[in-house]
Amino acid sequence: MQLIINGQHQSYDGPPNIQQLIEHLSLQNKRIAVERNGEIIPRSSFSEQILNEGDQLEIIVAVGGG
Repeated sequence: MQLIINGQHQSYDGPPNIQQLIEHLSLQNKRIAVERNGEIIPRSSFSEQILNEGDQLEIIVAVGGG
């Protein structure tokens, strides 16, 4: 399966859900926002959102500092 994540083409075996993708990217304990095909996905529905071939995702990681 081909996904576009932050503008980069990525290949994955099988259709993961967003939660599995976040875990694969080692982002599960980070403060993140996920946009899928132009729509913001609430964290509470990450495990319900099955990814499809060609989905475009933007994953933003919040960084603290001052």
